[in-house]
Amino acid sequence: MSKWALITGATAGIGWATAKSLAAAGFSILATGRREEKLKELKSILTKEFPQISVETACFDLTSKEEVASFLKTHDPTLKKLELLVNNAGLAKGIEKMQEASLEDWDTMIDTNVKGLLYMTRGILPYLVQKNSGHIVNLGSVAGRWTYPGGGVYCASKFAVRALSEGLRMDLLGTKIRVTNIEPGMVNTEFSVVRLGDQAKADKVYEGMTPLSASDIAETIAWCVARPAHVNIQELVIYPTDQAHVGQVARR
Repeated sequence: MSKWALITGATAGIGWATAKSLAAAGFSILATGRREEKLKELKSILTKEFPQISVETACFDLTSKEEVASFLKTHDPTLKKLELLVNNAGLAKGIEKMQEASLEDWDTMIDTNVKGLLYMTRGILPYLVQKNSGHIVNLGSVAGRWTYPGGGVYCASKFAVRALSEGLRMDLLGTKIRVTNIEPGMVNTEFSVVRLGDQAKADKVYEGMTPLSASDIAETIAWCVARPAHVNIQELVIYPTDQAHVGQVARR
């Protein structure tokens, strides 16, 4: 029976790259996101490059409990074969100080990064618990460990991902389900475009330095998943060499 991986936010960046890395490792892929055309494109690529696996897609809004419930019901047969959940969907909005920030931006970050992750995790856990096996990989951030000006609420959402990962691991103690929190530094994806709303500003973020790529993180996730069943990589912080810490970047 084919082993399946569910990846949220698979329409671009780390989610897209992770789908390819896991497909190369032999996983069949259930990719979710909010952009139907990108999901169709991903399915086409995976089907051509990895004909030995199966690929399914689901387009819905992770922040809606009702849409998550509908997804779970529709894909129940596949979810019964699930071995891996990658909670990748997440974003940052704005860099304003708290006294100037948009409440709508705060809602978007909390709804996606925290509540969306919770809705999906809660929905998937019964499948893994019944099988007493599986792996949940959460995409945190170095912002879940260290805070910076203009990023307080985004950081809070990723601090929450770290706390939820730790709490989930404790709650699952005694099962064979592993929980991993991946915490990247600067990765050149659509992240900064979404956050700043401008491609030119986003390009400036990575100017004069070499950031991580989405593939770097995807390969890291695939490595964590491929460890023997008795080995759980609980947390992994990964920076580009040109970044020593949040706010400390070597530029040329």
